[in-house]
Amino acid sequence: MIEAFQRMTDSLSVGEIAARTGLSRASVRRLLITLEMLGYASHDASLYRLSPRILQLGFSYLSSNSLESLGFPLLQHVTEVLHESSSLGVLDGDEMVYVARSATHRVMSIGLAIGSRLPAYCTSMGRVMLAALPLEDLAAFLRRVRVDRLTAKTIVDKTQLSRTIERARLDGYSLVDGELEPGLRSIAVPVTSRSGRIVAAMNSGVAAARVTRQRMISEFLPVLRKQAALLGSMLA
Repeated sequence: MIEAFQRMTDSLSVGEIAARTGLSRASVRRLLITLEMLGYASHDASLYRLSPRILQLGFSYLSSNSLESLGFPLLQHVTEVLHESSSLGVLDGDEMVYVARSATHRVMSIGLAIGSRLPAYCTSMGRVMLAALPLEDLAAFLRRVRVDRLTAKTIVDKTQLSRTIERARLDGYSLVDGELEPGLRSIAVPVTSRSGRIVAAMNSGVAAARVTRQRMISEFLPVLRKQAALLGSMLA
């Protein structure tokens, strides 16, 4: 129910929520009543919106998870050194979720913020995280994921995608060039905890016209690896 309001700036009707969730109108009404009673939603006539109280759910997660609070200063350092935006993300299902971000200027047509989700298969952070999966989990992902051609460069052949993910595992980084959005180039590295688990990915994204692939590998990659290693050393 709550996710039905994602990326929406206006209120939603019961019918619109039902269409987005696949629930019946009666179920939607009951759930909206519950959310209102808890203070998480309000309505005006027949339209419903989430209340500011809903932010407490996200704050509860952030306050109980040290990854974001520890990672943000390191992302700021990356941005200061490279003069480009940097982000920290975790894999949730088939998507990457942004949990921390240090932005300079906007390089994507959509705005990115904490909580933003992007497909794992065509993003640098996503491929780093997919490369860390056990082979059976990666195989299951490749079987079920819907691979859409978002740009002319998007890899849609699953055999080629599998090879690209394997290359990210061997290289210890992933560079994605224009597959998510034309003109967007990004490079990501894994964040490995002290116990050896890959718990997140750290990246930097640039306008392709401004930064070459070679420069991203020679200049960006060492900076990201150093900060990712620092973050990992602070995580159990």
